[in-house]
Amino acid sequence: MKAIVVEELGSAQNMKYKEMDKPVISPKQVMIRVHTTSVNYADIKSRYGKKGARKLPFVPGLEASGIVEEIGDEVTAFRRGDRVLAFPPQGSYAEYVAADENLTFAVPDQVDLETAGACGIVSFLSCELLGEVARIQPGESVLVHAAAGGVGSTAIQVAKALGAGLVIGTVGSESKVKAALEAGADHVLCFERGKPLAEQVQQWTKGRGADIVLDSVGGELTQAGMDALAQYGRLVVFGNSSGEYGRIDTGNLHTSCRSVLGYSLGTTRKERPDSLRNTAALVFRLMETGKLQVHIGKRFPLNEAPLAHEWVESRKSTGKVILSL
Repeated sequence: MKAIVVEELGSAQNMKYKEMDKPVISPKQVMIRVHTTSVNYADIKSRYGKKGARKLPFVPGLEASGIVEEIGDEVTAFRRGDRVLAFPPQGSYAEYVAADENLTFAVPDQVDLETAGACGIVSFLSCELLGEVARIQPGESVLVHAAAGGVGSTAIQVAKALGAGLVIGTVGSESKVKAALEAGADHVLCFERGKPLAEQVQQWTKGRGADIVLDSVGGELTQAGMDALAQYGRLVVFGNSSGEYGRIDTGNLHTSCRSVLGYSLGTTRKERPDSLRNTAALVFRLMETGKLQVHIGKRFPLNEAPLAHEWVESRKSTGKVILSL
């Protein structure tokens, strides 16, 4: 089969499109012929050796949609020919992947495979962050950093679907404001305009602050997010795309009843995979009812994965970037 292989850490050009053996499935796995996979920022971090401890060479990628072609002897939930979304343990930038049964999910007829291949990480993550971690309540306000990206634009929609009263997005450039608004944000703060985050959030929330802040950026934005929180607000840290984690002043946590929470979908896939079954049901229910639409910003064929990585790294991308087979 053909696959993308990272042969050396560093540049996107270190990824090679080459022939390799098809994976061999275990009794509790399924073999999937891949239709669509997507580029997540975690793929870029792993290419640089900054996420996970993958041994070279390795196949990058976290999610894939496709058709089940083989089933292990102990698999009971799937049959050959089933349309599925999966989180394969050994990378997804390939024509075939082996996936554990408990991290494979049936795709409803109303959802096409391209959308399924783009939605896994961003939609599962958004539903977990808002529903399970922050435990959003109807009418609460939500602040989403990197609001024009794959996770950000999805989180905005999920927040609305779960009853948020006000959703604020932040973006780094004027060119991304439109994408965040189209995703459903009520207000968008562009950092190029220079207005302090907490001041603007206080204005838009009538002095209350945001009930939930979703922080995938880190750095100075983490403390800024804390400053923008309402009493009893929850700051959820789930990444550090800025390259560093933020440092916060915890001195006012107990008097304001604010909380700082952490979440990793990667850890959850490893330690509590069965907990994602309900998340999958919610994701597909929102998609079937039209409350969640995954925006695909750009498409590349699998052999152009290096170009796809460079596009995401340029910070010009909006929505999801996918690889098609």
